Amino acid sequence: MPSNAELFSHIRVLISLVVGLGLTRLLTGIARIIQHPRAKPVYGVHLVWVLFVFVTLVQFWWWEFRLASIDAWNFEYYLFIILYITLYFLACTLLFPDNMDDYSDYRDYFLSRRAWFFGFLAAIFVLDFGDTLIKGQAYFASLGWEYFARNAAFVALCLVAMRSRSLRFHVAFAWLAIAYELTWVVRHYQTVA
Repeated sequence: MPSNAELFSHIRVLISLVVGLGLTRLLTGIARIIQHPRAKPVYGVHLVWVLFVFVTLVQFWWWEFRLASIDAWNFEYYLFIILYITLYFLACTLLFPDNMDDYSDYRDYFLSRRAWFFGFLAAIFVLDFGDTLIKGQAYFASLGWEYFARNAAFVALCLVAMRSRSLRFHVAFAWLAIAYELTWVVRHYQTVA
């Protein structure tokens, strides 16, 4: 029977692959915009969400190292973590589709796919509760009320964003989300200890 360290190493490989695919999708999309700036006009809100997903995906990978402390891995934990990271990958694919032929620009594309994108983002914040609980009750409690409020607020705002076509709302939500997330990362994820 493999040790917990060996099991985590095995699981970490698959997590790394999916994280890598998501980051590749985001970076390739940005590179495509840089290479062909006139192909499709960019949309600032879209780019802010690209940055947001990049930051949260990197944060996910950094903080999943805490999974090494799990005493007993089981298939349910493994399946849960794979489902969780798959949602990140799907969010990345929604930010940069294989082609944009059916859309006039990134704004048109983003607004037409907002329900899917924000649906995945809401699900990510819901599943984050489970991911945090897997790491232990003490860890979950250590994040305090702000963690619960943060995730609940993101879920609620994502549900509104799924339906809203208001450009003002989308601009405000995008900038608020990235600003808050950057402060969250700086305050909570400096070390793995």
